[in-house]
Amino acid sequence: MTTTPTEAAAHEAATREAAASLAGVETTVRPAGAEAVEPATGITGAQSLVRSLEAVGVEVIFGIPGGAILPAYDPLFDSKVRHVLVRHEQGAGHAATGYAQATGKVGVCMATSGPGATNLVTPLADAHMDSVPIVAITGQVPSRSIGTDAFQEADIRGITMPVTKHNFLVTKAEEIPQRIAEAFHLAATGRPGPVLVDIPKDVLQARTDFAWPPRLDLPGYKPTTRPHGKQVREAATMIAAARRPVLYVGGGVLKADATAELAELAALTGAPVVTTLMARGAYPDSHPQNLGMPGMHGNVTAVTALQKADLLVALGARFDDRVTGDLASFAPEALVVHADIDPAEIGKNRRADVPIVGDAKETITALLDALRGEYEAGRTPDLSAWWAQLDDWRARYPLGYDWPEDGSLSPQYVIERLGAIAGPDAIYAAGVGQHQMWAAQFVKYEKPGTWLNSGGLGTMGYAVPAAMGAKYGRPDTTVWAIDGDGCFQMTNQELATCAIEGIPIKVAVINNGNLGMVRQWQTLFYEGRYSNTKLHAQNADGTPKPVRIPDFVTLAEALGCVGLRCETKDDVDSVIEKAMAITDAPVVIDFVVGHDAQVWPMVAAGASNDDILAARDVRPVFGEGQV
Repeated sequence: MTTTPTEAAAHEAATREAAASLAGVETTVRPAGAEAVEPATGITGAQSLVRSLEAVGVEVIFGIPGGAILPAYDPLFDSKVRHVLVRHEQGAGHAATGYAQATGKVGVCMATSGPGATNLVTPLADAHMDSVPIVAITGQVPSRSIGTDAFQEADIRGITMPVTKHNFLVTKAEEIPQRIAEAFHLAATGRPGPVLVDIPKDVLQARTDFAWPPRLDLPGYKPTTRPHGKQVREAATMIAAARRPVLYVGGGVLKADATAELAELAALTGAPVVTTLMARGAYPDSHPQNLGMPGMHGNVTAVTALQKADLLVALGARFDDRVTGDLASFAPEALVVHADIDPAEIGKNRRADVPIVGDAKETITALLDALRGEYEAGRTPDLSAWWAQLDDWRARYPLGYDWPEDGSLSPQYVIERLGAIAGPDAIYAAGVGQHQMWAAQFVKYEKPGTWLNSGGLGTMGYAVPAAMGAKYGRPDTTVWAIDGDGCFQMTNQELATCAIEGIPIKVAVINNGNLGMVRQWQTLFYEGRYSNTKLHAQNADGTPKPVRIPDFVTLAEALGCVGLRCETKDDVDSVIEKAMAITDAPVVIDFVVGHDAQVWPMVAAGASNDDILAARDVRPVFGEGQV
């Protein structure tokens, strides 16, 4: 295929415009400094890299140096870009993710070759599953050594290909500005995601010229943001005709900054709203139309509403197994409108009767216009019977919990009080497991960008570094990491980073002495055979030793934090308030809770949502004559 000079010029103009738009728009609120985009000759590739990062508006890099990436650290020493020296590369990746989730900007992490780069695989996979825009920059062994099993060599491009939106191996120093601009453009546009840029050491050391903006060359990358009008009108017709609709809201609504449009859509339709684990905060929990969270540990009303619906309007949501349960029995009577910016998600798990490819904000805006036309023509649905059923279920099966029979502290109560005291303006980050589910259930989320978690990958060790990144990005906001004692032991070394770098996060460790969610499954499905889930020191007969290993209070103090402990209900509020009053240092609270507490409601893995249990051995009864 030949390209005419006119076409080539138009393409170049378009790509230069895209590159130029990156500065101060998609990555940060501050404009790039003039010195960053000033041309330069005879500089090193490393200097070109740092200048490129400055030009796209990067304000912070989370990373740790090593031999292959070391040339980049020399010009970084003189840069306005702040570098946060983490204790582990996994911490760098999760910090970049937390920063991105809390701010909406592109997060950046940096590591050296080999083990440094491979330690980024988990956070890259995490960001990929949850559609978080981050750019990872890795050093690589010199070009001549690639493929020779050189010291600290790893094919990080090949390793991360399945878990990145795209990745690059830079082969020439003159390519660096272009690849950096392309990386940030790819990470931030369309369906966001992680992009890796791998740069050999000799490329960082080579001499080159720097000019900005570069020409972007991304053939085939054309995200569809504007939805097709015909499909939008079909969706509006379906909504107007539905008698049991549900707005099924996923994290894509947050990524598209479409929460205001969502609120308008909910008000116009009067339809119930469910917010997935990744969408908590997209629609206020306090709003009467919010049924809560669906899924394996969603509440009974939200789960049942999806099952009994005649129309699902999925907005920026994946039909994930944790939401659908047994896919064959999921929402058997429902037509599906599925709107997503990623066409690969539409129809992947559940057939869409009306597929809409487009940005969530633009899609909802177009849908609002089409719906107003339907309603003005007199096609207004009557949802009164539907809401009568929903309200009945909501009244009969509210979220709740029992206190441990042995008198120990309830973890649900701790998290409930934490949410009430810290309030809806705080940011909450959680890892994976019981504490994650309780934090999703019992903290009330009123605002977008206040709930960060590893929803897709389920990553132990996510919470502390993600909270660190979030606090850096939003320094005037209180940031709580709600972590389990198992998850906390994965990445708590980043508390030292927080202490040294002046990032005063707060950590609530829900310490039940076990890998709690695994223990719950062992209780329910393995006859209480607790194989390798007890984290505390044990006597020969299996009883806990009185010694704490580790002692989280002492550990916190050793890492430069304030350490507190709470073991009784009466002390919960006062300890949380004490932590809230400390603003000049990280704080860790060791909440010692009962080890038998379980997360309910629950749909067992692979089971039908129709088999949801409101509590252990308690199956909801929906009554005669109900759908």
